[in-house]
Amino acid sequence: MFSEKMLALGKESSVIREIFEYGRKRKAEIGADRVFDFSLGNPSIPAPPSVEREIRRLLDTREPTLLHGYTSAAGAPEAREAVARAYSAASGLEIPSSLVYMACGAAAALTSVLGALICPGDEVILLSPFFPEYRVFAEKAGAAVVVVPTAAETFLPDVGAIGRALTDRTKAILLNSPNNPTGVIYPEGVLRELAALLEEKKRETGRPVFLISDEPYRKLAYGKTVPFPAALYPDTVVCSSFSKSLSLPGERIGYVIVSPACAASRDLFAAVCGAARSLGYVCAPSLMQYVIASCADGSADLAVYAENRRLLTEGLSRIGYSFAPPDGAFYLFLKAPDGDAAAFCERAKKKELLLVPGNSFGSPDYVRIAYCVKKETILGALPAFEALFAEYETEKRHD
Repeated sequence: MFSEKMLALGKESSVIREIFEYGRKRKAEIGADRVFDFSLGNPSIPAPPSVEREIRRLLDTREPTLLHGYTSAAGAPEAREAVARAYSAASGLEIPSSLVYMACGAAAALTSVLGALICPGDEVILLSPFFPEYRVFAEKAGAAVVVVPTAAETFLPDVGAIGRALTDRTKAILLNSPNNPTGVIYPEGVLRELAALLEEKKRETGRPVFLISDEPYRKLAYGKTVPFPAALYPDTVVCSSFSKSLSLPGERIGYVIVSPACAASRDLFAAVCGAARSLGYVCAPSLMQYVIASCADGSADLAVYAENRRLLTEGLSRIGYSFAPPDGAFYLFLKAPDGDAAAFCERAKKKELLLVPGNSFGSPDYVRIAYCVKKETILGALPAFEALFAEYETEKRHD
């Protein structure tokens, strides 16, 4: 009666969301201050004052039927121009607004780009660990997913492994830097090496392998530069949102940028428009588009995340945990003491620590900690982390 695939997805649900819902239940039962919920990447800082002011100004000055009415399918011209201007200034590229598509968040951007690119028989390479929904998005578009592990412990792309995974059917590689779940930033040298590999593959096959660069965490970096893949490789399509940089996750506002250097960039942009249309994503939330027209280059006060990162990394290091140093985003990828992330997370629950096992990210020996929380949550959680680590150490001594 129903699509078996969609029914399975609906019943399976996201592990992240399941833990988040469990956390809501526990907070109601024992009090929010006694539950240390690190499950969901939900920004804990408010949108910048400029966003709040612009929302109020628009509500006070714009004709409601225009403010809340449909924009052009690809987005309001002023929003597309603002995104193009901000991205051009940051990257050094010259992005025309005609290649900017305003999307209903980064998820809609990604699904629209995949829908535009994928033809029957195509493959998409995902670098593990990766955000679990990438697989859902790619397979829904009709792609065969090829998983290539990143380098052990550093979680940087293994260009040699990518090269061995490339076939004549490879259509795209999905990159995410700063990365969810590791917080790792891919350095320019690695991206240049990857670009050279893909240029060589293009010469061999006569068709490009596209880089899909998912960039919602671009502005969340702690002392390190975040390179622009589109500045290093011509066949790059950028997907992003303002969920993290402006703390607007629930407003579902993002964008696609097709690099003007892309093969047949105008046709590719038209295909993105067509894919968004087929998915029902035409016309991103109009009020938010008008806000972005004035706030595209803004940022929330990210110093809170920097301090959380410091407290968490120093505390976990002192206890004895191993993890990948997070240089960006607001995630830390922690190695489970015995290598079993699922079991570690279940034991953590008993101490009201809510962590996400890395199994669905492609790393069953790591857990993700989203530190976009209140400072008090981290301070309160560290004794629980210490007690949990001590349990594992005791068991090791008794083995």
